[in-house]
Formats: sequence, structure tokens, C-alpha cells
Amino acid sequence: MDQSNLLEKRVGVFICHCGTNIGGFLDVEDIEEYTKGLPDVVFTQRNLYTCSEEGLSQIKNGIKEHNLNRVIVASCTPRTHEPLFKRVCSEAGLNPYLFNFVNIREHCSWVHMHERKQATKKAKDLIRMGVARVRLLEPEEDIEIDVEPACLVIGGGIAGLTASTSLAKRGFKVVLVERDATLGGLLRDLYKLYPICEDATNVLEGRKREGESYPNLEILTSSEVKEIKGFVGNYEVTVDIQYPRHGIRIIKVGVIIVATGAKVLIPEGLYGYDGKRIITQLELEKRLKEEREKLKRLNNIVMIQCVGARGDKRAYCSKVCCMVAIKNATLISRLNPEAKIYIIYRDIIQVHGTEYEDYYREARDAGILFVRYHPENEPVVSDEYVKIYDEMLGEDILIPYDLLVLSTPLVSWEDASNLAKMLKVPLDENRFFLEAHVKLRPLDFATDGIYVCGTCHWPVSVPEAVSQALGAAARASIPMANKKVRVESIISEVDKDKCIACGLCASVCPYKAIEIKKTEGGKKAEVISASCKGCGSCGASCPMSAITMHQFTDEQILSQVKAVLP
Repeated sequence: MDQSNLLEKRVGVFICHCGTNIGGFLDVEDIEEYTKGLPDVVFTQRNLYTCSEEGLSQIKNGIKEHNLNRVIVASCTPRTHEPLFKRVCSEAGLNPYLFNFVNIREHCSWVHMHERKQATKKAKDLIRMGVARVRLLEPEEDIEIDVEPACLVIGGGIAGLTASTSLAKRGFKVVLVERDATLGGLLRDLYKLYPICEDATNVLEGRKREGESYPNLEILTSSEVKEIKGFVGNYEVTVDIQYPRHGIRIIKVGVIIVATGAKVLIPEGLYGYDGKRIITQLELEKRLKEEREKLKRLNNIVMIQCVGARGDKRAYCSKVCCMVAIKNATLISRLNPEAKIYIIYRDIIQVHGTEYEDYYREARDAGILFVRYHPENEPVVSDEYVKIYDEMLGEDILIPYDLLVLSTPLVSWEDASNLAKMLKVPLDENRFFLEAHVKLRPLDFATDGIYVCGTCHWPVSVPEAVSQALGAAARASIPMANKKVRVESIISEVDKDKCIACGLCASVCPYKAIEIKKTEGGKKAEVISASCKGCGSCGASCPMSAITMHQFTDEQILSQVKAVLP
């Protein structure tokens, strides 16, 4: 399509029924008729599902047949579909930055489903605002950045090892940094892996041997990341190496994978924990590895679930505790079939999927007893018994124990916030690393070029950690394989003539995408294009109005305000 003259605005508006999601609560036909009368709108069309193949084809045809040089899609969330519609515009010959998204599902039909007339009116208002803005949009080009074809993996547990070997196998240079003297993380202390009962040590040693076989994989143990500078494609990482000789090393990489793992909560002050007769599941794993003969002589073993979890301090379920308890109870049952083993659980036993459900049934068939407790009547532990109120019987029961095992959750490392600040990535309320989007980008951070996997992200089993690590490696390999990344030009731009280098923009930028640098005209603010996310914090805070946001200029935003005012 000829875009040499964009002065004549020719706007096309495509309105989605989205089945009953939108059409069931809004008068889409009325919206279409209203839209036809808006300034510079030369074509309007209703689509049943705009994101379908048919809907996308209708957008392409509309652009070509009506010589459209601005496009609006009024449908559901741009978070899922905006890249799709931009790509379709580009394929039809229209600059994708001349596209505007209007969300009439979340903003209208879903929040006002009982007010059809008012919701329809609001949809008209939003489309009118969208048309006002799209008329002022200008074509832009994506920014292209060179990528250093190397990856830094932080953490040498099963997730970090898996991600590292996966990338090394593809020929990429990988540097694995682990702060402990040995690799393996929590896997070093595990005995068997559920539900296959494979030896955890064999799995770990096999993965370590595989990693050591790749000359392009460098493993730095007893080392810690101290500083991270740069942006996607061009990170400069300072690593403090303690062994075999202390020193500081600067590593240049294009992408980073975070696999720092988690730790098991030590239940100090809970149920009389002493690390001897009352222990954690992880401590039981060590005894299963080293003291099986002693365990054979125990006749009464009690396990209590959700210790230190699902409460006021830690509201989350650690997900793996129930399966770990079932696995260890099953292993003890095989050592001593005469032993009486109780698993005291709260609400339900968490077994995900048919394979784990079968494993749970096998444990019950083996004679392991499951006793439920209510959080208002938590178990009471004495020197000889665990007292629990049985809701089925309607009375307290006393369970003798030779060994009491507490199932405690995985928790994040105390220094996770330090690494998060260096990486410029967020943590959730439980201090686990927070992904960009739980469904759409589960292994990416909002900061481009940084990926996450394993238990530093959230408590997961070993198979899940491996799966996430392979996924993170696949995501990280894309920019390295392409050797370039393209980022949207919806970024801020500094007018050097107006800038007084006050530094306020740099201090408020959540992505650290602005630096104060010396120039021929003195100190000035400078935007790191690859790091900028176009959030607008800098533009809003600049006292000299020296910062312009591409695609969100004052004129464009004010045009929307004027369009909605009576």
C-alpha cells in the first residue's frame, strides 16, 4: 500500500463480536453505525471473531481495498492480541505503528454486563477516543540491537544445569555461576525422586558429567554475581570468584537465565522441632540415604503437612510437600512393612495428575494412614504422642511416634531482592521471582533478555524444574541465534536543548533506562532504547517538558481527552 502521503487520513475500524463475550452485552450493530460517522473513518466492519483466520483476512482486505492508512480494532485485551493485529497490518503493507487497539471487552462488556445501554455508550466513547488518537499517529520503525551470542546462567541446581547443558548442546557459549562450592542445589540432599523412585544422586551426577563434556560451557563455583549493567543483547556482569583463587571477572553476555533455586523452611519453634526426633522432610531424605538401618527399627512414624505454610505469614501452598511425604512414607514402608506410618494433612492431599494420583493410591494400599485435620484444630505434639481432633470420629485421637517428620514449604533466599535489583526484575509478595505473564510469558521477565526457571520462580518438582529450564533455554536461544533483537520504538526521546540534567527522570525510571551523560552541550539525559518500555514515568516527571513519548505525545493524549469531553 502506498504510504507516501499520510496527510489524508483514511481510518478503518474493525469491531469484534467475540461471540457472546462482547456481542452478548453490547449492541455491536449500533456501535458500527455510530462509528461510520466519526472523522476520517472511511470503512467500518463487524467481525464475529476478529482474531480468527477469517477476521484477520478481513483486516488485510479492508486495508488494501479501501486504501486505509490507519486501523483500529475494537475487541478484547491488547495484551494477548495486539502483536497479532500489528503483524497483520504489516503483512498488508501498513506500518504497524499506525494501528490502535480499543478494548471494549474488559472495559465495557465484562464490567458492565448488566447495563447494556450504558456499556454500549461507553464503547462508542472509547472508539471515538481511539479514532482521535489514531489520526495523529506517525509511522515508526522497530529498533534493532546486536546480541552477544552468550548466556549467563545464575544458579547451579537441576534447573540451572539443565538450562546450561541445553544451550551448550546447541553451540552457544554459556557461563554458569554457582555460589556454593558444588553444583546440585537441593538435589544433593534428596534420596529418591517421585514417582519413579530414581536415585537423585545418579540424576545429578549424570547432568554434571554432561555439562562438563561441553567446552563452551564454563562452570564457576564458589562465585557470586555482584553487578549487572546493560540491556538485552549487551549485558556486562561482574562476578566475584572465591575459588580456586579470589578475583573479580567481567563477563559479557546477551541473555541471562535466573535459576537460583529456593531453600526448605527450618521450622524453628514449631511442633517442638529439634532436628533429632522431630525433623523436616529434607532431613528425612538424608537419613534415608545414610541411616536406613536405623529407620528400619522405627515402628511409629508421623508426618504433619503444611507446617509453616498456608498461614498468615506464608499463605501459599508449597505444592510439592504432599508428594514428598507420600514418597518418603512409601520408602519407609518398604524398609519396614510392619511400621505404622501416619500422614496428618490439612484439607486435602495435593496430587497433581493421574500419575501422582495413582502413586497416592498405592501408598494407601501399602497401609499408610492419612488423617485429616482442620486449621482451627491443629495437631498438638507432646513427648510421646501427637494429639489430633478427628472430624470423622468427633473426638481427639492420640498417635504415638518414634519419629515426627514436618513437611515445610520451599521459601525464597533472603538475598533474592539484591539480585532482583541488579536485574531490574520484580519479586512477588513471597519474594519469589515474578514472571512477565503467568500464561503468555511464564518463563520471561518484563525486562527483555532475562528468563527464569525452577524453584526461584515458585515451588516445583524436579520434573517441572527440568521442563521449565528447557523452556527458558529455548526462549534465551532465540535472540542469540538471530544475533539481533528488535524492540518497539514506543520509547521516550529527550530534547537535549531543553534538558537541564536534573536527574529526576533517571531516578523515577523503573527499568533504569535513562542515564545522565556528558555531551558537548554539557550533562544531558540519555535514553537506553533497548531498556525503555515506554511507561511514560520520565515524561510525566520532567520539569522542563524535555521528554516526548513516541506514540503517546501530549497532542495524541489530549486529543483523546477532548474527544470524550462533552
